[in-house]
Amino acid sequence: MTVTLLQHDEGGAVRNRLRSIAVLLLGALLFGTAGLSLGSWYGGRGAVPLSEDRAQAMAAELFPGAEPTGSVVVARAYRYGVFLAPDDYGSARVTFQYGNGPECALSDEFQRNATSLGWQDLDVLTDDTCDGRRAESDGVVATLTHEASGSRLNIMSAAPDKFLAATLIGTLLGAAAGAALFGLVGRWRRPVPVLVRALVTVGLLPGVALTWQGMRLAGLTETVWPIWQELAPLLMPFWLALLVVGVIAYVRLRRTGGSGTDSAVAASETRPGADVGHQ
Repeated sequence: MTVTLLQHDEGGAVRNRLRSIAVLLLGALLFGTAGLSLGSWYGGRGAVPLSEDRAQAMAAELFPGAEPTGSVVVARAYRYGVFLAPDDYGSARVTFQYGNGPECALSDEFQRNATSLGWQDLDVLTDDTCDGRRAESDGVVATLTHEASGSRLNIMSAAPDKFLAATLIGTLLGAAAGAALFGLVGRWRRPVPVLVRALVTVGLLPGVALTWQGMRLAGLTETVWPIWQELAPLLMPFWLALLVVGVIAYVRLRRTGGSGTDSAVAASETRPGADVGHQ
């Protein structure tokens, strides 16, 4: 009997510990994602503005003997219902297309001319058709890729030096705050922890899901912070409604379950021989 009770207590302790860890990880994920978006917004400010004339000049330096068959100019990117500022990372970009199919010879020309011009961070982008190229010069990044419809040279502002550090710091601070919050409310009497965690999770989940969906293919090069700016006016009434529902649910749970729980605890404490079975 004693061994069975001890095994039951140990199993319950392990489950409670795993549940606590899962709750902390949930808080870290939710607030860490929000911190990532905030950090990427702050770190992406101050990028070098890119004009169409400058992009055309850079394309002519990389491919002096090639004439683009088409181009797409984005002066200010539109992300999730928000126009980015000209100096926001990921805002302005110009794309040039060469040929109607993969022009693999352009990769060697890109490598040769970028090296002679003193471009930095020259990199090879491995691909099944033709290897692309990437290089940076004076705060601007040029990327050459090859597709079935033609070769494309994409020119855009490079990420500011503080971008990666600010994004990482924002993510870590957000994750720490989320884990601390979810851990702190766990010390309160029920049903407060369940209500608070549920309200926070439901309130942040749309932004978190859209953020990771936007980063699924492009990673940090995809500007995700406008998601939260666009969702805020839409989610504010939703959050207020959840808060009201949470307060009502809390009051009802306290009225229906609080007295019964207290009576059960008092009865177990005063019942004769209550502690004998545990010895």
